[in-house]
Amino acid sequence: MIDLKQMEAVFAAQSISLSSGQMAQLDRYAGLLVQWNQRMNLTAITEPEEILIKHFLDSILPFSLVSLPENAALIDVGTGAGFPAIPLLIWRPDLRITLLDSLKKRLTFLEEVLGQCGLTARVIHLRAEEGGRQPSLREQFDIATARAVANLRELSEYCLPYVRPGGLFYSLKGGDVQEEAEDAQKAIRLLGGRMEQSISYSLPEGSRRTLICVKKISQTSTKFPRNAAKMAKVPLV
Repeated sequence: MIDLKQMEAVFAAQSISLSSGQMAQLDRYAGLLVQWNQRMNLTAITEPEEILIKHFLDSILPFSLVSLPENAALIDVGTGAGFPAIPLLIWRPDLRITLLDSLKKRLTFLEEVLGQCGLTARVIHLRAEEGGRQPSLREQFDIATARAVANLRELSEYCLPYVRPGGLFYSLKGGDVQEEAEDAQKAIRLLGGRMEQSISYSLPEGSRRTLICVKKISQTSTKFPRNAAKMAKVPLV
């Protein structure tokens, strides 16, 4: 589906090396994404080059700009169609990935992708705020990721409860999010986190992106996470 020479060139231009096997896995993923998208809403991005740039490169590139520990336990909160976690797992198969989503049919798709691409990851069907209160998941991960449109303030309440003290929460954002990041500072502190850095970069077609890096410096109060309605009604500001 995707021109593998183009895929190799796109990643090489960002100093990211992929083996022929990894490229084949990404190509298989793209085919399944388009196939399943005909019967359920997974993505509005279905052209091969757009999938390559806006899904695959956009999932891997930000993590090439930071240091991910070997064998880190990572949870992708609200993983959707598997971004960024599955491309990240293909690039870094040492990572111990958990895919969490509230929609069962999306997880059925992800299980098919894992099987067809020869990947191993844990798949969990839960709402983000429910999982964050479960002892088996709470503060059990080195890294939490979210590639979502939700405000960073709410995303932090969803994601930081999963991260062990000393771990990191990475939020993948589009464009200029300086004001949003500043507005989220109090919430991040209340949740036991500290804003570490904000890394700006661009995709080859010019789209601007920002990776927000939040370090977990202390345990999250048992008051959090609250349910979605409470978050909306009483934001942490």
